[in-house]
Amino acid sequence: MSPEEGLLMPVAVRTEPPIGTVVPEEVAQRVTQSFRGGPTTTPAAGPRPSPVPTPLPMAAGHRLLIYKQDPSVAELGIRTVFVQSTILNGPADTRIRTELPGVTPVGRNIDGDFIFPPNSPQFDCAHTFAVVRETLSMYERHNGGRPLPFAWNSGSNTDPITVFPRAGIDANAFYSRTAKALKFFSFTPPGASRPVMTNNSFDVVTHEMAHAILDGIKPGWIGTVDNPPQTGGLHEAFGDLTAIFMTLSQADQAEAFVAATKADLHATSFLPAMGEEFGAAFGLPFGLRNADNDLRLSDVGNEVHDISQVFTGGVYDILADVFAFELSRQRQVKSPTQILMEVASSLCKLLFDAIVASPRTGATYADVVGQLVRKSAERDDPPIYRTCILNRFAVREVVEPPVSLDELMSGNMDMANPHYTGGGDAKRIPEVRPADEKSASLRAVQDRSGCCGTMQMPEFRVVPADRLATRGPLTDEDILAAELAELRESFGKLDQNR
Repeated sequence: MSPEEGLLMPVAVRTEPPIGTVVPEEVAQRVTQSFRGGPTTTPAAGPRPSPVPTPLPMAAGHRLLIYKQDPSVAELGIRTVFVQSTILNGPADTRIRTELPGVTPVGRNIDGDFIFPPNSPQFDCAHTFAVVRETLSMYERHNGGRPLPFAWNSGSNTDPITVFPRAGIDANAFYSRTAKALKFFSFTPPGASRPVMTNNSFDVVTHEMAHAILDGIKPGWIGTVDNPPQTGGLHEAFGDLTAIFMTLSQADQAEAFVAATKADLHATSFLPAMGEEFGAAFGLPFGLRNADNDLRLSDVGNEVHDISQVFTGGVYDILADVFAFELSRQRQVKSPTQILMEVASSLCKLLFDAIVASPRTGATYADVVGQLVRKSAERDDPPIYRTCILNRFAVREVVEPPVSLDELMSGNMDMANPHYTGGGDAKRIPEVRPADEKSASLRAVQDRSGCCGTMQMPEFRVVPADRLATRGPLTDEDILAAELAELRESFGKLDQNR
């Protein structure tokens, strides 16, 4: 995850020290104390009769502690999550297992929960599992509650993904289809007294799990061969957007954001900052990337990390626009936090549906934007939703502007009018075309030098997109196929000359 300095904007204010921050031991003890068996008060003698039977919970579940954001965003700290499904010692379930030699399987406590002091390896296992599980669950809800396959899954293959919270020493984290794994590393920056644990970053974990989820939905997108740079940009953008949508799916974080920014998505805050602690390790005070940016395609070339920020920024602007519209019409009946959570969930679902409907390989930003518009119309969103989608990506030079952008650029859009189109036909679904078909982001070879570890995996750089799109596990022979074919051809000529 090499940060690109100069493309980031101020987005967050943190307490010192910015690198390697851990939860103070007295706080860790206080957080876990209430979960350590036994009642907090002396129970009355004998059972208390009740005239009405108490219904039992519908399903068992478990509590786990997680970091709300990066450990360096100290004002958010840690919190308890409840996962209403069966989690085995590990932690593990049917889709996800955790591996940390000498530590796993981590066992549940007497209450069936995975509550451990922060800074411990057991906490790292439980935290990483919980964030991975919650990320998968969010998209499965958007899939109508149906399980989402990993890229290797089929009717005869239900293998889970393995999460390695402490995979080794490196400034990296990645998803690998070949290993069927998510691996998170740690590193100590020069001059720092504590290591940066990538698995402790809510942003990093959700970003990498998003790669695994998108690889299962569109297995042909992750390769470099036969895919333009924009296809790679979609993978990186999906990771960053997933971190934002996951943050806003949690009521306490959404409320903290609304309070900190007075419900302004373009105000300085923790939300659009990606990987604050990781970025600080490289001397970047505001995270690795910033979703609230103004980048256009003409500002980037064929480097996938840069290109991704154009798409991420476009979706973030749409989130801000739709939130402003819904806030104007629902503020008397709902709180800003509730409105923001609903808008974020709706946009996340719209993006998911658009991706599912997009081409199996070689997908471009215009492909996905076109599907965003179509899916929005199909579910009968107000026309202003589609206006926001088209205008924001037109400003970023992704698609041709359907109508004049004067009112958008001057800040005079009527954000209280659900039928606003800026002069277009509210009932017509416009045709979406790329703004510049000669853009390097559509024609050049992908440059992944600034991408996260996932996009550097050898299987994604040499295996053709069509082979990746067929689904199923990859083997070493898939990665070495071109070299093996060359060897066979060369050795065949030797046989002919004998």
